[in-house]
Amino acid sequence: MSATPFAAACRAGAAFLLSASLAAAAAAQTAPAAAASAPRTTTLAPVLITGNPLGSAAIAAPATVLSGDELTLRRGSSLGETLDGQPGVAASYFGPNANRPVIRGLDGDRVRMLSNSGGSVDASSLSFDHAVPIDPLVVERIEVLRGPAALLYGGSAIGGVVNAIDNRIPKAPLDAVSGAAELRLGGAARERGGGAVLEAGNGRFAFHADAFGRETADLIVPLHTPVEADGTALAPTPRVRNSAARTDGGALGASWTFASGYLGVAADTYDSRYGPVAEEDVTIRMKRDHVALAGEWRDLDGPFRTIRVQLNDTRYRHREIEGDGTVGTTFESSGGEARIELEHAPLGPLKGVLGAQAESTRFSALGEEAFVPSTRTRKQALFILEEMVSPFGTWSGGVRIERARVASEGDADPDPPRFGPPVERSFTLTSASLGNSWQLAPGWTLSGSLGTTARAPTSFELFANGVHAATGAFERGDPSLGRERGNNLDLALQWKNGTDHVRLGVFAARFDDFVSLEATGNSVSVIGDAGPESFPEFVFRAVRAELRGIELEAGHRLLEREAWTMDLSGKLDAIRGSNRDSGEPLPRIAPLRVRLGLDAARGPWLGRVEVEVAARQDRVASIDRPTPGYTLLNLALSRRFQLGGMDAFAYLKATNLFDRLAYNATTTETIRGLVPLPGRAIKAGLRLDF
Repeated sequence: MSATPFAAACRAGAAFLLSASLAAAAAAQTAPAAAASAPRTTTLAPVLITGNPLGSAAIAAPATVLSGDELTLRRGSSLGETLDGQPGVAASYFGPNANRPVIRGLDGDRVRMLSNSGGSVDASSLSFDHAVPIDPLVVERIEVLRGPAALLYGGSAIGGVVNAIDNRIPKAPLDAVSGAAELRLGGAARERGGGAVLEAGNGRFAFHADAFGRETADLIVPLHTPVEADGTALAPTPRVRNSAARTDGGALGASWTFASGYLGVAADTYDSRYGPVAEEDVTIRMKRDHVALAGEWRDLDGPFRTIRVQLNDTRYRHREIEGDGTVGTTFESSGGEARIELEHAPLGPLKGVLGAQAESTRFSALGEEAFVPSTRTRKQALFILEEMVSPFGTWSGGVRIERARVASEGDADPDPPRFGPPVERSFTLTSASLGNSWQLAPGWTLSGSLGTTARAPTSFELFANGVHAATGAFERGDPSLGRERGNNLDLALQWKNGTDHVRLGVFAARFDDFVSLEATGNSVSVIGDAGPESFPEFVFRAVRAELRGIELEAGHRLLEREAWTMDLSGKLDAIRGSNRDSGEPLPRIAPLRVRLGLDAARGPWLGRVEVEVAARQDRVASIDRPTPGYTLLNLALSRRFQLGGMDAFAYLKATNLFDRLAYNATTTETIRGLVPLPGRAIKAGLRLDF
């Protein structure tokens, strides 16, 4: 893929930030001792941010947090790849570039993607081949809420939330220069990537800059015979066709910090050019520009003790470029989000937060593969969350009332008519939850939550009418669809004693009017460039559905002698999803999965052996086919050391050591035969912090 001026500028920016980081670190070495001993930053308490506006240490919601060295080692080219294998979290895996997280069997518009707790305006929930414009390279922390989080984040979080957190808007004072840089080479996609972060401040004003760039080649996989959506077998190959990518981006941010809060602004950009594996001669060019403003005022007098505000404005464009250079289809989305949270003074044993949120998004799809009309979606919501500590644990409960309007602009060109006249649907959505986290005894905690959540159907579920190239099907929406409601139960028992820990959780969710894409058994003939083509017909229907599952995490210190430690860890999850109307399984459900790890540490060295097992998934819908199970072996070796006065972390990873051919059961059936999981590969990386 050819370089662009923007890409060149971003790579130059990354090189500049890296050189600036090294220079700043060198300067720090020659600074007076008094300056060197002064604290560089004021850090916030390490508590869960997502879905926890009161900053409570005990919360009922099941959550996963990746940060530090663990995030560095797990970091992939997408959020889906980075999080895949965490309890209850899989990946949609439409090749290595378009890879969205799937939480407890739910994906698309049911999993809310956030950046610093603000919504990511893009088209990734519309189609499996649309990537999420958030790169893990410059993310400091990823938080995942498993299960419904609609109370705080709306109906699009009915299945869960993924929040990518960085420091683009500094929230705490900075009084020196600090930063980080990371280089990554190798892997099955032969990645050449790097990113850098530089921060500075004078104790009152704080500044942030970052840049990243990544280039990959076609993914290397075990030798296999690709199978297209229509069943056509292609020539055997050790690569995934049209899976190379080039991505660049960066951000500038600044904050005014003071004793009781901050006020800041940041602007970031993300530019990616990648191949969608379903179409061999197509390149997707995606660009997102985003501006955010955020502030917090704490320790106030009066009825409200803390005020938090957030504003986001996003411009997104996604162009599908044909092999001859012409633009086949253009997807554009622009939107704004405003959010305010007011933490009130304690009312007896109650402490809580009231909030309001408003979103407005315009979406358009123009071109030969546009299967949805131009639409506008507007949402306004009020919510309240209260918390109380009692002898029987920490109780939390809340209510959200949301108004959603989804409007189709109909046919821009009435010849030929496809989407009909303009139409608007309105929905009133109510969500409520009650949770408890109870410390039964020292080290033992029992937590649970019960909730009812509601989601408005999306524009494509309502108004789609055309061939969806990513699925190879003719998809029809239903403008009469009502709201989707789910009732959820989550229970977990946790024990922790030093480094030893066990958490066993179970969950169940029942949905009325669950919007499902169902095969009708009919075919639709469409006139294409080569004449009439036939596509299977799928329609969005409201069905009754059920999901239930189990999640297990455990860790045990096997050995601790002088400088040596050895730890055994394990993760297991299993999900069962059913269409209660037809009795068939829901599509794209991950099978039983087990991940076992053995970590050995001596001084600055850490080695890890990991076995990843997925059972055969043969409980599939009639339109799908079983996915074979697999066992993969992964190794990692890392070391911490000092380099030129900086903290350095170097690592070497070997994945799929025996080069096993494996497929992802959560990949859509029409593309699964083209995208095996990565083959045997070695990746090296170096991270520097000062």
